[in-house]
Amino acid sequence: MPPITLWFLQASRCIRTAWLLEELGLDYEVKFSPRENGIAPAAFKKEAGGLGKFPTLQDGDVTLYESGNIAEYLCDTYDKQHRLLPPLGDPKRYEVLQWVHAAEATWALHGIAILYVRWHQKDGDVKKTEEGLSKNVINDMNLLESTLEKSSGKFLLGDKVTVADTLMHFSAVFILARDLGVKGEDYPRCKKFIQDCEATESYKKAVERTGHSLG
Repeated sequence: MPPITLWFLQASRCIRTAWLLEELGLDYEVKFSPRENGIAPAAFKKEAGGLGKFPTLQDGDVTLYESGNIAEYLCDTYDKQHRLLPPLGDPKRYEVLQWVHAAEATWALHGIAILYVRWHQKDGDVKKTEEGLSKNVINDMNLLESTLEKSSGKFLLGDKVTVADTLMHFSAVFILARDLGVKGEDYPRCKKFIQDCEATESYKKAVERTGHSLG
């Protein structure tokens, strides 16, 4: 098996990839960096290549970016039993992938918009801007809450972890931990989902291996 290397920036979505690697039972090397002044160190970004974004995964001669893309690659390459992602042509595959892509393109996108307003808006009323942006986040979290309530198990699509959970978990944690537009809503089913994800042996191993902490 070719060596796998994960470039891991602290307090980031990189935990998604580490969790998936552990869930797949794959050996990998971690190249870890803390943040400096809240951002990735320039030298670490240069070492990872590309846009200098994280996670970055190298598997032999293949170097990949974007957590959803990495997740799909790892499942297609190493999940021969299709335990985490159904095979091509199976309608259930696209139900899973819908959550994989929505984790970043919808949930994280809407949350990060609010975070960037807090960090970067120079003029105007930050509170009013955040109020307007919060509508998207509330819609997202309400959908996640209702989907989990309807699930036949403790995870998104039943009682077993799929790649959908490894992606959506961080987005939910990120929004709730940073209080990004949720206006104090409780989301008990989402919180239970987070607890159940973090109680899996594979997630605990990923945290131990990488030193992940959202801070």
